[in-house]
Amino acid sequence: MSKLLKNTSIIAGATLLSRILGFIRDMVIAYTLGAGPMADVFFVAFRVPNLLRRLFAEGSLTMAFVPIFKNIQTKEGRQSAFCFARSTFYWLVGILILLTLFAIIFAPYITYIVAPGFEHRPEIFTFTVKLIRICFPYIIFISSVALCMGILNSLGHFAAPALAPCVLNIVLISSALLAKYFKMNIPIALSYGVLVAGIGQLLLQQPPLKKLSFSWTGEINLRHKGIKLLFKLMVPSIFGAAVYQINIILNTVLASFLKSGAISYLYYADRLVQFPLGVFGVAVSVAALPDLSALASKMDMKKFKNTLNQSLYLILFICLPATAGLIGLSTPIVKILFHRGAFNETSVHATALCLIGYGIGLPAFSLVRTLVSSLYSLKDTKSPAIIATICLFVNLILGLILMRYLSYFGLAIAVSISSWINVILLCIMLYKKIGSWIDLEKKLFFFFGLSVLILYICNLVSSHEILSILIIPVIGLVYLFLCIAFKIQEGVMILKLFKK
Repeated sequence: MSKLLKNTSIIAGATLLSRILGFIRDMVIAYTLGAGPMADVFFVAFRVPNLLRRLFAEGSLTMAFVPIFKNIQTKEGRQSAFCFARSTFYWLVGILILLTLFAIIFAPYITYIVAPGFEHRPEIFTFTVKLIRICFPYIIFISSVALCMGILNSLGHFAAPALAPCVLNIVLISSALLAKYFKMNIPIALSYGVLVAGIGQLLLQQPPLKKLSFSWTGEINLRHKGIKLLFKLMVPSIFGAAVYQINIILNTVLASFLKSGAISYLYYADRLVQFPLGVFGVAVSVAALPDLSALASKMDMKKFKNTLNQSLYLILFICLPATAGLIGLSTPIVKILFHRGAFNETSVHATALCLIGYGIGLPAFSLVRTLVSSLYSLKDTKSPAIIATICLFVNLILGLILMRYLSYFGLAIAVSISSWINVILLCIMLYKKIGSWIDLEKKLFFFFGLSVLILYICNLVSSHEILSILIIPVIGLVYLFLCIAFKIQEGVMILKLFKK
């Protein structure tokens, strides 16, 4: 538990910094673009390569790469594992260059797929095509960052990959402000900023790689046995690892048929949910994957189940109260962060409503990551892919139904419901793989009970903006104190971590 918590805290700390910068980025974009058609265009254009970023950087590439790399390192030594990593890089870059060229040529068709509602607005459609062509090459650099992440995580280094998004946020903040000051086209400046940020993120990974004796110059084997296994695991894992992100893209498609601003409302709400999800949900899954992979390779199922339960309880320890806070304080959070410039009162209430819809699914979004990681460590990538496909259809059907009655709020609710179904199906699949594994402890009800109380308190003070913000750290400290007082393992371990 201590090792898992230590690695999680490193990732969470670095991610926390990037999320804070991300909030500043979104505040700046909200100030300069608001939630109108120009904002919708940029978010659609950015979301295409950003989806691929999440699929690779936080999804299939890293999850498939780490178990193979560690297995080669254990059986054949570090240099053989390094050869596998370099060989993977050449394959990856070659494929992505071809994919980028394809995307640039067929950008109009991509625009039609991700935002078909724009077809009836020719100027918006054409501008979206232009921005997609600028943004898309970002995927080459950020996928290379994902590979670096897999190498570094396998060798026990977690900080640099977690800090990479800071570069993106800093560059986009600078791009938006400079474009505003010099009266440039803001969406175009932001799109070029995305490309520059990708290069910066890749450069950030090089010093720690060098420190760990890894070099891009060395033995390469394009027919390395690990390459075939990697792609075999990656193809089905793309859906299993990133069903939430694909659902968000699906929401963008459906939202393009709603009134102007719907895409932006969902985007800003998603960004707020990404804060606890990225800081804690993703952090736990990334930290747990190397340990789960090692235990699975040794067939130590007792420790495997124990590590899996520890990971899930650590997620719920954080995400249940975070969910209560996001839902209870949805309006003041959105108002304080975004209500300025072109982001008006209507945008505030619409975004807050979407935040409530996404917030309901926050624990599920976080749990899915670790549950999928555990199946990957067992070398099962097909089951998560099948389950993800089922949940995509559930989200699509629910989205089409609910958007007719609840508009953009219905789309957010659909994502949350489909994600909870994903959690249930993944748990059932794990039961079939390793037998009974869920350890229901009393502390789960303790977490849930306190979270309900937090929701009630937040709802009471939500009409007072200043009090709403001041109460957040107070509630957090009281929650932690009560967990320590009742000797809840997660609370005690966090206290020990702070003492160190």
